[in-house]
Amino acid sequence: MRNKIVTFILVVMISALVLTGCSSTPTYAQATSTDTQNPHTLTVTGVGKSYLTPDIAYISIGVHTEDKEASIAVEDNNTLSQKVSEALKKFVTDSKDIQTTNFSIYPQQQTDQTGKVVGILYIVDNTVYVTLRNIKQIGPLLDAVVSAGANTINGISFDVADRSEALSAARTSAVQDAQTQANELAKAAGITLGQVMNISVYGSAPIPAYVGKGGAGVAMNAEAPISPGQMIIEVDVNVVYTIE
Repeated sequence: MRNKIVTFILVVMISALVLTGCSSTPTYAQATSTDTQNPHTLTVTGVGKSYLTPDIAYISIGVHTEDKEASIAVEDNNTLSQKVSEALKKFVTDSKDIQTTNFSIYPQQQTDQTGKVVGILYIVDNTVYVTLRNIKQIGPLLDAVVSAGANTINGISFDVADRSEALSAARTSAVQDAQTQANELAKAAGITLGQVMNISVYGSAPIPAYVGKGGAGVAMNAEAPISPGQMIIEVDVNVVYTIE
């Protein structure tokens, strides 16, 4: 009799648990697009690119001299630097586009094979940072300054003066890319896209777009083989859609 009572109690408990489980629904399954506080969303990232042709060049040009006498090293450097400055003025008309970035004088010990100091050599460097707004003149400019006495060309970089059109085109392309992705994902998942909840935009500075033979490089009409090629500007957008 006692065993029957225990069995009956267990059956009643199990039945109660089953009924309770059937009557309750997990909260995460109840979330729908009508829940304005926590709507279901879809997030996609679109990428847009624009290609630009550089129209500005930045060049670091310097004069390096050495001598056992500091005064002679400075005098020689000043003479050559003046000649370089005169050569630059033929290509750069605005004084703000020529900026001195370094002028230094320092001694350097001279040693023999045993490491013994046998003398002092004085080194003088004078470097200017040049903004050239007609990049077709890069070759002639370099030829001119080297002929005048410049002996350190530390690097040439390119830029675009007005990026507004390229940025606008890249943003538009990025949003279109995001929309295309969202539509494809919604169709594949059998859902309907709602309104856009948020858009975040991330841009990057123009970088060189390396191209192969036959690319968009511009040939210079001087001996120096400098080609600015193209630059690329990229914009990423994160778009958050609601799901209806």
